[in-house]
Amino acid sequence: MAEKQIMLTLEGLKKLEQKLEHLKTVRRTDVAERIKQAIEFGDISENSEYEDAKNEQAFIEGEIMTLEKMLRNSKIIEEGDIGTDVVSIGCIVRLKDLEFDEDLEYSIVGSAEADPTEFKISNESPVGQAILGQKVGSVVEVNVPAGVLKYEVLEIKRQ
Repeated sequence: MAEKQIMLTLEGLKKLEQKLEHLKTVRRTDVAERIKQAIEFGDISENSEYEDAKNEQAFIEGEIMTLEKMLRNSKIIEEGDIGTDVVSIGCIVRLKDLEFDEDLEYSIVGSAEADPTEFKISNESPVGQAILGQKVGSVVEVNVPAGVLKYEVLEIKRQ
């Protein structure tokens, strides 16, 4: 079975690489030191500090494996691939919420770098899926648990 390809912008790639480097260099070293100190306390069979450190070590190693797999299976969205004629991954889109009469601006990114607090929505999210491929002036309806949202695409630009 083929691995799912992860779509990343260049910025998203750099962030994942930095996170991986931090986990490998800083966090691994920190947790190894904690394990070493816990062993020095003596009997590890009843040592909660040792158990906590080993659990954190397992978590960090799992994160490292996940990030390495994501990076191996990533496809970088080149700036030259980002058009402004239709909504695509890597672009910034300005939408008008037709119910609340307000403008919203989102960066469309792959799921690995989605962060709604930074107005970065995934191409796999309900809104992302609805607006992909749409042109300026298009009105889209998005089915969400709360009902149906209506947006008009006002502008499409490069990041």
